[in-house]
Amino acid sequence: MKDHYDIVIIGSGMGGLVAANIMAREGRSVCVLEKNNQYGGNLQTFVRERTIFDTGVHYLGGLSEGQNLHRYFKYLDILEGLEFKRLNEDGFDIITFDNDPNEYAHAQGYTNFENSLIAQFPEEENAIRTYTAKLRETCAKFPLYNVQVGKPYYEDSDMFEFPAKPFIDSLTENETLRAVLAGSNLLYAGDAEKSPFYVHALSVNSYIESAYRCADGGSQITKLLIRKLKEHGGDAFKHQEVIDFEVVDKNVVSVTTAQGLVVKGDVFISNIEPKTTVKLVGEEHFRKSYSKRIAEIDSTISAFSIHAVLKPNTFKYLNKNYYHFKDYDAVWNGHEYTEENWPRTYMVSMGVRKNQDEWGDQLTAISYMHYNEVAQWEDTFNTVARKNDRGQTYTEFKKAKTEIFLNELEKKFPNIRECIQSVHTSTPLSYRDYIGCNRGSMYGYVKDVNNPLKSFISPRTRVPNLLFTGQSLNMHGILGVTISGVLTCSELLGQEYLVRKINAVSDKVKTA
Repeated sequence: MKDHYDIVIIGSGMGGLVAANIMAREGRSVCVLEKNNQYGGNLQTFVRERTIFDTGVHYLGGLSEGQNLHRYFKYLDILEGLEFKRLNEDGFDIITFDNDPNEYAHAQGYTNFENSLIAQFPEEENAIRTYTAKLRETCAKFPLYNVQVGKPYYEDSDMFEFPAKPFIDSLTENETLRAVLAGSNLLYAGDAEKSPFYVHALSVNSYIESAYRCADGGSQITKLLIRKLKEHGGDAFKHQEVIDFEVVDKNVVSVTTAQGLVVKGDVFISNIEPKTTVKLVGEEHFRKSYSKRIAEIDSTISAFSIHAVLKPNTFKYLNKNYYHFKDYDAVWNGHEYTEENWPRTYMVSMGVRKNQDEWGDQLTAISYMHYNEVAQWEDTFNTVARKNDRGQTYTEFKKAKTEIFLNELEKKFPNIRECIQSVHTSTPLSYRDYIGCNRGSMYGYVKDVNNPLKSFISPRTRVPNLLFTGQSLNMHGILGVTISGVLTCSELLGQEYLVRKINAVSDKVKTA
């Protein structure tokens, strides 16, 4: 470890690693500090019975040649080392409902997407084409989403006050089509009263353009980013949880880790949650109004996940994801569940191997869960780096929830129980401890059409040399946090300069 760094990054989620690589490529000395046993935040994987599971990244969009994530990954020089499998082009996401035998497909490519839905809803062609036109129109307004230079999009306030559900409902009286168009909104924890249409559009657009899975888990992205960081002279250290910021004359001069390391730097980028960062730095170093606003931002709901190791040659690999709902109302209000009707909605996704055959070896099912269901155990902390036992009552809670969840899954996949070798679970506490998100939040902070500026967080903070990056800024997901890393570095390098360099790599490849 150097005595002093140009850039110190706290947390190694995707946004932090992208920022680290950008600044190292620009010749800055960079240090990344990570509390966990693994780098990567939501890109972390875990192994049960020699089977790899993803913590949070189940598929990626925009990865085909020339598309937005492909261009960013090309610049970061990690594409050649990554192993992907493209999901079914005629149905990468399948939307289903209780008491409806039909499976409604979201297909890849806008023409394919439209034609597939029109075939299922022939009377609704105008509604479907209006919907996809609005998706593309909305996404075009976000410069960095399109790897372009432009004004900060938050100046276009009308877009942030345009609600998702009322717009989709206005397109058609067909309740099934309404539900199908919004059917993958577990991707962003869609809320009938709050979710803006731009969040819906940015979340689904890149998957419609192209949808892939990471073979053998998303941690391969992390490993390549760490390798590239080190090739450019950067440092990264695990098991180094930052517990204190030293501020002198209104600037951060160093951070201290739980292991006693003091790391000095010129610029500090926090890839940990803003709520946590403000507390660690000290609220006295920020304006009271700023600290109060950060503290009061609502976090998105958390999740309960089943990770099933499958018996060999018993359950065929599904090259698609399922989003299932008990009824149409659950599409937007699945988070409003009771103990009796949970889960009202769930997503099913399968991991893929590099040498994938017809049989799957694992399955993950995810549903909403409020943090208050596990709040009685919130004083416990358990990760690979810091092992603890939350106790018998917690174990029994998880077992009971697993049984209920499996009962629901059996309705959709009748033979699922006999195919399962073992089941492992994640709760809001798991996500809180491993990812560091407030109350186990799935996607950072709630974007609310009724108060759009409340959850807006600039990369710049009130401490001049402290910046934010990560999913809490503007957008979540691999693409979202990649963009957040670029956005943060734009504050240091200039957006026009950085975007030009990113595009120059892709343009050079095209002309080579």
